Amino acid sequence: MDLKVLLSSLNDFASLSLAESWDNVGLLVEPSPPHTVHTLFLTNDLTEEVMEEALQKKVDLILSYHPPIFRPLKHITWKTWKERLVIRALENRVGIYSPHTAYDAAPQGVNSWLAKGLGVCTSRPIHPSKAPNYPTAGTHRVEFSVNCTEDLDKVISAVKEIADVSVTSFSTRTDDEEQTRISLNCSQEALIQVVAFLSQSRQFYQKTEILSLEKPLLLHTGMGRLCTLDESVSLATMIERIKRHLKLSHVRLALGVGRTLESPVKVVALCAGSGSTVLQGREADLYLTGEMSHHDVLDAASQGINVILCEHSNTERGFLSDLRDMLGAHLENKINIILSETDRDPLHVV
Repeated sequence: MDLKVLLSSLNDFASLSLAESWDNVGLLVEPSPPHTVHTLFLTNDLTEEVMEEALQKKVDLILSYHPPIFRPLKHITWKTWKERLVIRALENRVGIYSPHTAYDAAPQGVNSWLAKGLGVCTSRPIHPSKAPNYPTAGTHRVEFSVNCTEDLDKVISAVKEIADVSVTSFSTRTDDEEQTRISLNCSQEALIQVVAFLSQSRQFYQKTEILSLEKPLLLHTGMGRLCTLDESVSLATMIERIKRHLKLSHVRLALGVGRTLESPVKVVALCAGSGSTVLQGREADLYLTGEMSHHDVLDAASQGINVILCEHSNTERGFLSDLRDMLGAHLENKINIILSETDRDPLHVV
């Protein structure tokens, strides 16, 4: 499959527009075109060990959940391990693609996978994603009324000369007086010119309403998940479920004040990876994430909220098995998709 065609299909699977604004997602390293992808290699982290595995398996594109290039590189030398990754990728004509928080937010993404380990539950995003576009043209709506036909023609003619403005009108009756209501959709830049025009007439300006348009929220899409179990279980039972789902022998636990291993768990707030900012302030019986700061754990525990930490990538890596199957179906099995065997969390309990 041609690389550009594959990238388009990957974006159809989970749009990069869902990623957080601070993130660095998409195609990070591109071999000179044309580039055909026969084998797609999935990994959570692209380390030098994982790169060696990918080269031995003669892959054409690496999908690394975490972007190996995050902060800008000022030079590409053999000095640091991330620079060496770029050099080896280009030398061997291997592309590198990272979806990161786009897959966190996606309905079929990492956080939804993590929620599967809790048991039967209903879930919703903690921070819902917004659609990439506004439902109508423009970012603002300006509405005002005009009394006479002469003024109406003058106003419509004037505002239509302003770029990025669309105009509609409709008849209304106020205090038994026939009026024409003007509704303008416009950009932020055009809004300044519209207001400047309307301010020239006291009659229009005093009756003007300016609305800031919002991008609509997307269903089942966003950061984190707030999960409500169909039936509450003990904290001890929930711990075992999580360990089994993540294939871990140990997790870290902070008991909320007044809680025990037999305390019931009905509501779980979760966020794969580092969840402090997403989970903070959410009412729940349990916070589940990879890592949180010491003080954020203390703050949650003081509110009676239990906290389970599994290490950052342990809450993400298992998703790749599901991803392989979903991408295989999405791409109609036109390419070979394999999982890294050397990718693992850098931290171990000893």
